[in-house]
Amino acid sequence: MKVLIIQPKIGMGDMIIYLPYIHAISKKYQKQVSILVKENTRANDLLFDDHHINEIINLDRKKNGSGLHDGVKGFFKLSREIKSKNFDKVFIFNSSIRYFLLAKLAGIKKISQYPLLKKRDNIVTSAKVFTENELNTIVSTQPILRLRNDVIENAKKKFDPKFKYICLGLSASGPTKRWGIDNYLKLCVMINEVIPSKFFLAGGEKDQNLIDKILNSKIGKHCESFSKLNIRETLPIIKNCNLCISNDTGWMHIASALNINCLAIFMDSPVLAYGKYSKNISVIIPEGETEETTTHNTLGKDKISFDQVYKKSINLLN
Repeated sequence: MKVLIIQPKIGMGDMIIYLPYIHAISKKYQKQVSILVKENTRANDLLFDDHHINEIINLDRKKNGSGLHDGVKGFFKLSREIKSKNFDKVFIFNSSIRYFLLAKLAGIKKISQYPLLKKRDNIVTSAKVFTENELNTIVSTQPILRLRNDVIENAKKKFDPKFKYICLGLSASGPTKRWGIDNYLKLCVMINEVIPSKFFLAGGEKDQNLIDKILNSKIGKHCESFSKLNIRETLPIIKNCNLCISNDTGWMHIASALNINCLAIFMDSPVLAYGKYSKNISVIIPEGETEETTTHNTLGKDKISFDQVYKKSINLLN
């Protein structure tokens, strides 16, 4: 049985959230599986040590329609690519007719998919219910990101036991989901006054101005940036951290899957979808909101209690 899994959502966080279901399918069939995912999930970097995955096929679709798999020509090109691999079974974590037709054109006989034209739902609930119904087994929502022990231990050699190490997830998918950099800067200073700590600044090239502000501050000598590292290089570093403090961003989801305690600051995204699936995630929400009401368009970045973030950080570090 040769199995393909189609996961067409974008972002590292989404890729992490779907891992338990990919692993469950692989275990059920006792075979490695292939996955079709978008390149910006960073699956090639995240899953290079995952023994459940045989092949990562990059779905090249772009917002401006210039991707290799965009449009009618791109659709048929992708269907030919998939057909050449002779899959027997496909699981489609999406309700689009496009992917159903893709599987049909690729000659895949057994197709399991979300109900066609299904309304948007909690991402975790939809994936869990779908997988459990298809496999007839209970599936944990806790993701596990796998790294080789020698890679982890090699990174650990650079860690001084006199310090606590904290990963800061400074990036975000938009300004309304980003806690102010001055807050992170103040937090680093206050934590370091109580618990000697080192900080890893997790962000990309677009976050360089935020990273520079911290590096050029009085706490900067205790900080190191991820901006010039690829995702694969950051994983063993994060794995050796004591805590991740982060916006709702891919870094937080990565840390959670590496079994690191995470303090996730939710300002404008759904807590019930992205903050409750993992035992490793503790959430901070805007004052006056609940976990149920903190969702898209909450716009609560100015209602996050700094004292609450600080106190929870200290408690988690201890």
